[in-house]
Amino acid sequence: MRRAEQARDRRNRALTIGASAVVVAALVVGGVVLVRSQSDSGSSDSASGDSKGSGKFVTGADGVKEWKGKLARNHVTKAVEYPTEPPVGGDHNQVWMNCNGDVYTKAINNVNAVHSLEHGAVWVTYNAKADKADVDALAAKVKKTPYSLMSPVEGQQDPIMLTAWGHQRTVSGADDPNVDKFFEKFVQGAQTPEPGAACTGGLPQ
Repeated sequence: MRRAEQARDRRNRALTIGASAVVVAALVVGGVVLVRSQSDSGSSDSASGDSKGSGKFVTGADGVKEWKGKLARNHVTKAVEYPTEPPVGGDHNQVWMNCNGDVYTKAINNVNAVHSLEHGAVWVTYNAKADKADVDALAAKVKKTPYSLMSPVEGQQDPIMLTAWGHQRTVSGADDPNVDKFFEKFVQGAQTPEPGAACTGGLPQ
């Protein structure tokens, strides 16, 4: 009988120790998963963004392309991969490019320029195929226009393009009447997510 009792005690101790080990292991695994989960969610604001979400351009009767789809507006600290070049909106850096009639002769960062669009700026861009006379004339127009900026974008499809938040069009040159129409409609226009936000005090080139 004593041997049987001792055997039962040993089995009970073994079962208790085994159950305790399983509980501790489960707690450790659960804690690791929770920490990783919180770490992943907490890093989303500062991680590289991806604005290649659902959406597409729809061209209106006036020739202006409007982005139909969600344009995120989160502040991020790394590069963002945009679905269009130049981008028409999306996640962006917390610092905007100065857009108080600023003309940049070198390429600027998309993530800063998109923040300028959020403030209601029109962004004039051109590539190497653009005529120098047109570039000079557009630069003169931008310099006279608060809430506008200009820079080269070699990766864009057409020689001269105009961009506002969620809107974009190609123009044939500085004398294209659509230049003035685009400026009149979109400089601090109804599309502006943050009307009245500053276009100074941001990032110079």
